[in-house]
Amino acid sequence: MKKYIFILLATAALGLTSCSPFQVRSDYAETANFTTYKTYKIRIDDLKLNDIDKDRVLNELSRQLQTKGLQSGENPDLIVNVKANHKKVTDITNNSSPYGMWGWGGSFGWGVGMSRTWTSNYNEGAIIVDLIDSKTNKLVWQGIGSGISVDSPKSKQRQIPEIMAEIMKNYPPQRK
Repeated sequence: MKKYIFILLATAALGLTSCSPFQVRSDYAETANFTTYKTYKIRIDDLKLNDIDKDRVLNELSRQLQTKGLQSGENPDLIVNVKANHKKVTDITNNSSPYGMWGWGGSFGWGVGMSRTWTSNYNEGAIIVDLIDSKTNKLVWQGIGSGISVDSPKSKQRQIPEIMAEIMKNYPPQRK
């Protein structure tokens, strides 16, 4: 019996830890030979972030690329273009209940139910990583991650490294 409880708890823990608050996707050029890419250089022309967040993104991106076996260089195989954006999101939550004040006839007669609607507005951020072959100047891989809580500095501090790791988990792509 203890064995089954342990397996059940381990499965539940694994299920909880595998859930990510981010939406991450990637795409790649099937003609690209990813084993030939050894060096990279980061280009930040479109990275419109404050200096603190920019450092977080660039440091974690460099760390992730290096764990993939790539080294920074002046004559790179890959140009890494990183962008960030955010959008305003409005969540609407409706809580309808058939219970409330009842009139004539009790619960089988006429009456009024209760309904409550809540809205919340927040900003959600996304990071886009483009890997461009420097010889052909063509996009060979793109990773996109969204779901960063832009309005909370503490959340950004924790989430930027997490989302960069999630994005780069898909590089190099696993061919089918």
